[in-house]
Amino acid sequence: MKKILLLSFCYFSFLSINAQDRASVEDGLLSVNILTPGLEYEYGLTNATTLDLRAGSSAFAFGAGSSGKFFAIFPVFSAQYRYYYNFNNRIEKNKTVKNNSANYIALSGNLQSGKPIIGNIEYTEDYFGTIGPVWGLQRYYSSGFKLDLNLGAGYGFDELGDSYFSPIIGIRLGWLLSN
Repeated sequence: MKKILLLSFCYFSFLSINAQDRASVEDGLLSVNILTPGLEYEYGLTNATTLDLRAGSSAFAFGAGSSGKFFAIFPVFSAQYRYYYNFNNRIEKNKTVKNNSANYIALSGNLQSGKPIIGNIEYTEDYFGTIGPVWGLQRYYSSGFKLDLNLGAGYGFDELGDSYFSPIIGIRLGWLLSN
């Protein structure tokens, strides 16, 4: 019995030592976005996957016309299921992976209101959205500054039943609030 306990202890100690050498996502990253104002929370699910949730805004501005300037800010909710695939490559090149600074592929979805929070542009639809795959990169710098870029193509839809091809382009600049 003592040998089994000793072997079990050694085995689990070995596993925990190895687990510390493997790259793994960080859990609970809260950041604020300044380019498109909003809050973002990234929750770790496995060693390489996260769920990234964002509540924010999108802005549209058009030139002045005969009836004045056209501008609006719309509320947006976005979610991404991310798979980070290059942690080990970044570690081998002595690059940081802190705060999930790595490249990823993701299933991205977003839902946007057709009614503005501020502004004079209003869509006939109450909401519209997109869903599709994206490739992205996320970098956090020592100052806490965050850069997140993702590109892809998806399926767009609205409440009227229309569907269409939609490019997905996400550019986020901001700061880490907590981890």
